[in-house]
Amino acid sequence: MRSVFSIVFTALILALGISTSIALCSPKKIGKWVALLNAALIPPVLGNLMIVSTAYQFVAVLGYYIYSIGMDAVVFSLCMFTEQFCSGGGNGEKTPRIVGGLLLLDVCQLLVNPIFGHAFRMEQLFVEGRAYYRMVPLGGQLFHRIVDYSILGAIIVIFCLMVIKTPRAYREKYFAVLLTMIAAGMWQSFYVFSRRPIDRSMIGLVVFGLMIFYFALYYRPLLLLDRLLSNMASELPEALFFFDPNRVCIWANSQGLELIGLKSTEVDQAGGILLEMFGSAGDEQDTKATEFRIVRNGVLHYYMLEEHVVKDPHTRKLTGTYLQIRDVTEEKQKLKAELYDATHDRLTGLYTREYLYQCIAETLKANRDRVYLVIFVDVRNFKVVNDVFGSDFGDYALQRLADWVRNDVSDRCHYGRLAGDTFGVLIPREEFDAERIEAYLTNFTIKKGNAEYHLLVHLGIYEVERYDTDVSVMFDRAHLSLSTIKESYHTHIAYYDNEIRRKLIWDQEITAQLQNAIRDGQICAYLQPIADTSGKIVGAEALARWKHPEHGFLAPGLFIPVFEKNGMIIEVDKFMWRTACEVLQRWGKQHRDLFISVNISPKDFYFMDVVAEIKALVREYAIEPAQLRIEITETVMMNDSENRMRILSEFRKAGFIVEMDDFGSGFSSLNMLKDMPVDVLKIDMKFLGKTSETKKAQIIVKNIIHLSRELGITALTEGVETQRQYRLLMAMGCKLFQGYYFAKPMPIPEFESFAGF
Repeated sequence: MRSVFSIVFTALILALGISTSIALCSPKKIGKWVALLNAALIPPVLGNLMIVSTAYQFVAVLGYYIYSIGMDAVVFSLCMFTEQFCSGGGNGEKTPRIVGGLLLLDVCQLLVNPIFGHAFRMEQLFVEGRAYYRMVPLGGQLFHRIVDYSILGAIIVIFCLMVIKTPRAYREKYFAVLLTMIAAGMWQSFYVFSRRPIDRSMIGLVVFGLMIFYFALYYRPLLLLDRLLSNMASELPEALFFFDPNRVCIWANSQGLELIGLKSTEVDQAGGILLEMFGSAGDEQDTKATEFRIVRNGVLHYYMLEEHVVKDPHTRKLTGTYLQIRDVTEEKQKLKAELYDATHDRLTGLYTREYLYQCIAETLKANRDRVYLVIFVDVRNFKVVNDVFGSDFGDYALQRLADWVRNDVSDRCHYGRLAGDTFGVLIPREEFDAERIEAYLTNFTIKKGNAEYHLLVHLGIYEVERYDTDVSVMFDRAHLSLSTIKESYHTHIAYYDNEIRRKLIWDQEITAQLQNAIRDGQICAYLQPIADTSGKIVGAEALARWKHPEHGFLAPGLFIPVFEKNGMIIEVDKFMWRTACEVLQRWGKQHRDLFISVNISPKDFYFMDVVAEIKALVREYAIEPAQLRIEITETVMMNDSENRMRILSEFRKAGFIVEMDDFGSGFSSLNMLKDMPVDVLKIDMKFLGKTSETKKAQIIVKNIIHLSRELGITALTEGVETQRQYRLLMAMGCKLFQGYYFAKPMPIPEFESFAGF
């Protein structure tokens, strides 16, 4: 707001400067006095510009001196202008001299305020988060106000006398200046005594100066019409009624007679009928326009009634009146329909996104003391509804959802359809009942005819923190919160917080950098050794690592889950597969008989033919399939298990060894193990948690190893961290081991040195 008024005050100073220049160039004698007055108005506005725009006390104090002394200059120049404009309306040449003496005395006492501190002092407050210095008036300032307001009051009296004495043809210019002067004075007085920061009355002061500029230099009195244009009136499409000074209707056009149901010979009865219909019958003393709503024959009609008063230009006596009545029903209905269509969604009847944003912005601006929630309502997998039940059922579902939104909130809320199957709501925080809404949405079922479907609705909640934030940004943040419950069927409400924002920004950042990271070698393969019962390194698992140029060494948990989620993991996996093949090819030339296990993400199966891709790499690098082990997690088998088992069987037929990682982390391991075509079972010690060395834990691990041996599957235990664990696992019959007891994942050259190459 301070910045806005700084711009406004600057524009006002510019306008005053232009008007001053024009007035100085005017050939009229009054021009130099108009220029003097407009120039005198510049210092008060300039002083207020300094006060509003600065956060420094010295500049603010200087602004108050310029403002106060400038007001003395304004009053003096107004006296000089009045003397000339009113042609002696004051009291000869004595008035300016007396006034000049008082104002000079006032200026002197203001200038010595820094010494005696008798006029005013400063107090600090904060406006829009910045220091604002406000004047605290003392005795000297009171004297200043008495002088200025007394002189202004005398000038107002002079203009009142001019309005009374001057012939009507010239009276209007004095009256306009008088009204503007009174309005500017009252506006200035309001800010003086209310002591509000930012003196907006400067606008009125400048308008007053520009009004004087216009009326003194350019105004010409308008000629009054002395008769009615009856020939034009008879041709107008509106209903017209003319009345004599006694309020008797003397003429009406055909449209008017049709409106009230009279004949031309009965026109004198029109006054009573119009009075009954509209409460008016040409009896107004002033011209005005009024809109009426009248029910005729059971139909609502809108009429615009314009009442015009005609007076004699010389005697000012009433000579007649006429009414102009126009049926605006069609226009009104069309306007309402257009306005409704522009602000409401056709399918649901809720606000459109643009109008919803507008209403929310206005509400937040007017209610900054209330805490609001912005809610993004989203229907999960709505495409399924349209695909399975058809678009008619889908539209019906959206209408029922809109009904729920409409009926579940109070009049203090705003709601609308954002797009497609998403809706937006603004609601006071105290009205939001999360438990009740959760319970309702748990059983939100749409029924139409024989069709029935449980609609999964998610609500993203953003609590408004800064009320000047763009409404679209608020809904974006509410929408972002849904990422935390995207796959949830039991939780329907998610809340936005800064952690979500930071995570999503991070996800976007590293996703955008992935291709360059692979190309520049930032992402590389680390190998974690796999040992047999003798401790000999027989292979390794290839793990992706990212050496980020800004963030340093990134833990896999910072980027792998992100790429798993957005599907970019296939780029990482393809890079890791190729890197493993390159390493195996080099080892083969060195006659090193080791294997490398590579991971296959569940997303890989959706975006490419995994078997064909890996078989092509094996052929390209001329390595044995058994050297490149295929490692999958149990989650790979959770969806489309039959097709996934077929793919794993193809791998085994081609000579690959298939490993199942994270065995035991899901619920279907034992049930599916008997059917899954795997060669190696990787048992993660971490899934047992802190109990990995207890009696029960040992029994569980021992039986899993025994079970795998009975099924002809090799057991590989990962997460081995101590010698005790290593020995216990060997005693249980485990054949392969992986974990920090042997080594952490390491760069390929370090692994080769560690393995004794």
